[in-house]
Amino acid sequence: MAAWGITCDGKPVFVGLSAAAAESTDAWHDFLTDLAGRGLRPPLLLISDGAPGLISAAEQVFPRSLRQRCVIHKCRNVLSKVSAGDQAEVKAAYWDIFDTSSLGEQAEPGQPLVEWVQRRIDAFADKWGARYPAAIKSLLADRASLTTYLRFPPEHHKRIRHSNFIERTFGETRRRVKVIGRFPGETSCVSLVWAVLDRAARGWRGFTMTSKGLRTLQDLRRALLSPPTKLQPAATSATDSTPETAAA
Repeated sequence: MAAWGITCDGKPVFVGLSAAAAESTDAWHDFLTDLAGRGLRPPLLLISDGAPGLISAAEQVFPRSLRQRCVIHKCRNVLSKVSAGDQAEVKAAYWDIFDTSSLGEQAEPGQPLVEWVQRRIDAFADKWGARYPAAIKSLLADRASLTTYLRFPPEHHKRIRHSNFIERTFGETRRRVKVIGRFPGETSCVSLVWAVLDRAARGWRGFTMTSKGLRTLQDLRRALLSPPTKLQPAATSATDSTPETAAA
């Protein structure tokens, strides 16, 4: 199990690594709880695949954080339920859902943009639902988390809507350990995987942070993670409860 993140300065960081026998809710919960115990504050956005154990644990440990479902993994899920002859057309239509280039400067992050893309999901479901109901059911099952990234700065959209980066680092890890065959123990396994991921992290490309983008992130953080305290209404006295017209 591994996690990486992006700081408010736009710098990528390797957050944590742990050995586990399965991607169960308990295993992911222990992993995330350990990260929180070592000082990780609730992130604004959690990006993951559709693993039920990870999603459940993330919602328990970081309940106020937004969650983004990897759109690439979801595309694979949808296409796996589509016949080979239609896969190219369905794939193109799927990615058209998330193409906001036609909006130009009007593609401001926020709920209106989320709703605009959600309407495109509805149109896609209407077109293909009769022919491939299982594929559409898979798409609609987690539809809300497919558009969470649209609340973030536009310059980050194409990189925060999927989890491909960490998948690529896992591929590098598998390539390195393939020649070993078997590790003598858990410590040696984690040490090698950590070394591979740590080395890969040094070459990670960060995010562009603009003043406008930072304001968007700050607004999201205040709204989700640090909401203003609600003021208690002042106690109403007996004289205050008398209507103004009564004094006339």
